Amino acid sequence: MVGVGASRDVPAEEVLTLVRAALRDGGLSPLSLAALVTAETRNGEPGLLRAATRLGVPLRARPAAELAAVPVPHPSARVRTALGTPSVAEAAALAEAGARGGELLVPKRKSAGSPARATCAVVRLAGAGGGREGEHRSGSLVEAGVGDGESGTGGGAPAVAAALRQATLVLVPERTPADPGHAPEASVRSLLRPGVRVLRYGGGPGAAEGDAIAVRAAREGERVVVLRGTGTGADARPGAGPRAAPDTGTVSRDSDRHRGGSGRAPALERGLTAAMNTPPRTDPGHDLRHHGDAEVRDRGAGLTDLAVNVRTGTPPAWLAERIAATLPGLAAYPDGRAARGAVAARHGLPEERVLLTSGAAEAFVLLARALAVRRPVVVHPQFTEPEAALRDAGHPVERVLLRAEDGFRLDPAAVPESADLVVLGNPTNPTSVLHPAAQLARLARPGRCLVVDEAFMDAVPGERESLAARTDLPGLVVLRSLTKTWGLAGLRIGYVLAPPETVAALERAQPLWPVSSPALAAAEACMEPRALAEAEAAARTVAADRARLCEGLGARGLEYVRGAEGPFVLLRAPGAEALRDRLRTLGFAVRRGDTFPGLDRDWLRLAVRGEATTRSFLRALDEALGRG
Repeated sequence: MVGVGASRDVPAEEVLTLVRAALRDGGLSPLSLAALVTAETRNGEPGLLRAATRLGVPLRARPAAELAAVPVPHPSARVRTALGTPSVAEAAALAEAGARGGELLVPKRKSAGSPARATCAVVRLAGAGGGREGEHRSGSLVEAGVGDGESGTGGGAPAVAAALRQATLVLVPERTPADPGHAPEASVRSLLRPGVRVLRYGGGPGAAEGDAIAVRAAREGERVVVLRGTGTGADARPGAGPRAAPDTGTVSRDSDRHRGGSGRAPALERGLTAAMNTPPRTDPGHDLRHHGDAEVRDRGAGLTDLAVNVRTGTPPAWLAERIAATLPGLAAYPDGRAARGAVAARHGLPEERVLLTSGAAEAFVLLARALAVRRPVVVHPQFTEPEAALRDAGHPVERVLLRAEDGFRLDPAAVPESADLVVLGNPTNPTSVLHPAAQLARLARPGRCLVVDEAFMDAVPGERESLAARTDLPGLVVLRSLTKTWGLAGLRIGYVLAPPETVAALERAQPLWPVSSPALAAAEACMEPRALAEAEAAARTVAADRARLCEGLGARGLEYVRGAEGPFVLLRAPGAEALRDRLRTLGFAVRRGDTFPGLDRDWLRLAVRGEATTRSFLRALDEALGRG
């Protein structure tokens, strides 16, 4: 609740600037605001009415006699003489709180005008929450000044960049020739997810319309970010009127007006621009975005594929038919309820612990964007997308490197105790090591998110060592993929198993309808008893085929990671880069290993294939090694 005192003809901008600054300094969002309250004699003041409208709240009034009876901590004799109450702002807010009770969070303050024409005070109602990013029906509104070192969200540029990455609507200030560069749209766009709307707003009626759009959208569940332009006064709003910006993905909403310009270099603008322009996926030694499919594109399309870990001969005909049956209904929006229920039933979990995703890779992006973590740790060698996603979201990433001398086995003591996010795979890509569930469980603790990537667990007979059904481990997040066993890499379907509060946070970071109807049908089908039996049989076949490949490698005196449990084997061979090239000339594509942190150019990953393909590969390997 915000009490407001105002002179006659007070500009709406002066009131808005004052109220927003007070809410921000109180750690509150405009979405937490219930009403503006003033003295009855100011109830029809146009500036107050316009300010309330733009904040999306009612303007309420209290009789002067009632306000005069309210004790206030900062009385003013001048105000008492003029209006009969020692402080309109404090008394109005406390009187409106009434029987509900509340605390004076921000005492009376004056606007920055000369002379000041408005005062306000903030009362937090008993039992009310708040925060710099207010929540309402799963929506949020983040306001950030771009161009003034003292304004913004309070978390600095990284917090603003993180909000942009989660936004569904962004409003940016209109630029004019006299006001260049205040909306770094290219940088903003680089942080936005596909499908996010970006609107521009301007001064006068345009600013009011922008405010109304932002508040309404946030209250309806959108994640809104409003960027404010810089200026030298309360009315510094460049341009004229909101309009859709083409080919963008977010709307930045007009937010906290800046305090009077100081003439100094805008610290927040520099920091925000730096955060937006930081090159993603920065890793001097490893190409974190290189994956096995790159080996079989273009000129590699005709090679026998031992680079991609998708099971050959998939999807099976019955699954393809189930997917195709959804095509006539593509005019309808996807409905994931049945698939979500099927996944929950398959793992014996309540539905609120399940989130369907566009492949397991999307889950890594959601985790990086949605979780507020301070010390993320990734255990390597492993799938590189978790680290790439964390880096893209602006998180500094620490690595725990498992050693070849130890067989790439996990020592839980190697993970820093203060790590609040730990990510590892099981079985691990590319080492094919299956870590004991008991060892992984030792990594779980309150205050830490433990992410276990089980994308290949369905290729392990009996899925032994899986943590998917565990609900007793604090912060456990298990990721699953249907890509590998069922041959659905082009469809994109996976899921997250996690505590309900984590699922809710990740779901808020997702776009609407993130999983297509064909993918949902596939997920539901793959949870059926027939499918589970087929997956188990396939896992046993993979185990036999893997043993055949390992036997062939061992017979040739080649070093590989022993005890492999996934549908691939990690091979070590000095000069592996040249060996890989020679194998390509002989018709086989294998996965280079040097893009995985913890590995160098002497490593190759080999996908497990059937007996005939393995025999052909081993013959080609002999020739590539000069043994043919």
